Amino acid sequence: MGGENLCDNARFTGQHVNGGFAQFMIARADFAYPIPTGFPDEQAAPLLCAGIIGYRSLKLSGVKGGERLGLFGFGASAHVTIQVARHLGCEVYVFTRSEEHRRHARELGAVWAGEPREMPPKPLDAAITFAPVGWIVHSALRALRKGGTLAINAVHMTPIPELPYELIYHERTVRSVANCTRRDAEELLQLAARIPIKTNVEIYPLDEANAVLQRLKRSEIRGAAVLKVS
Repeated sequence: MGGENLCDNARFTGQHVNGGFAQFMIARADFAYPIPTGFPDEQAAPLLCAGIIGYRSLKLSGVKGGERLGLFGFGASAHVTIQVARHLGCEVYVFTRSEEHRRHARELGAVWAGEPREMPPKPLDAAITFAPVGWIVHSALRALRKGGTLAINAVHMTPIPELPYELIYHERTVRSVANCTRRDAEELLQLAARIPIKTNVEIYPLDEANAVLQRLKRSEIRGAAVLKVS
């Protein structure tokens, strides 16, 4: 177990096969996970996609307790990631265009929240980008201390503009985040029960999926959107 996230022949529901918004689906038993006691289905739903990829990003960033972590973008994944980071003892700085999302970040323990192009009051030890826009990589690197690490959490991203060498000089590290492993899922679900993680969800009926995707595109979702099968 481990490394399956880098499989050359990976196939993804909704991209390679149909069924992403189906009422029923079949999954291999070793890729299915018991939900922690005390989590209603709706509250657990964001843990099994947004939460896991955010958790892997956090691990790959190398951030440690007591260090400063920057989160660039604050949607479904980041609102879970900040809770894990705070549990580890990190100071969290959030960068997002939405004032509502900045307010949400502060409610969840961010010590500072500002615009994506702003500089934080102190240099960051590590950062994670959630927004799939290339220019945000520049902003995150500018905010990093010497020797800091940036984890890019994006399946697809617009082109990263030409990168001035000084942004990665002084041994700054840039690494991508590709999917997740079964170990990531098991570790996060155990943490979710221990912390415990509180997911913020907006619940919609399945037949409103297209409208919900448009709300997501416009950054109108607080936390995560969950589609409920009647």
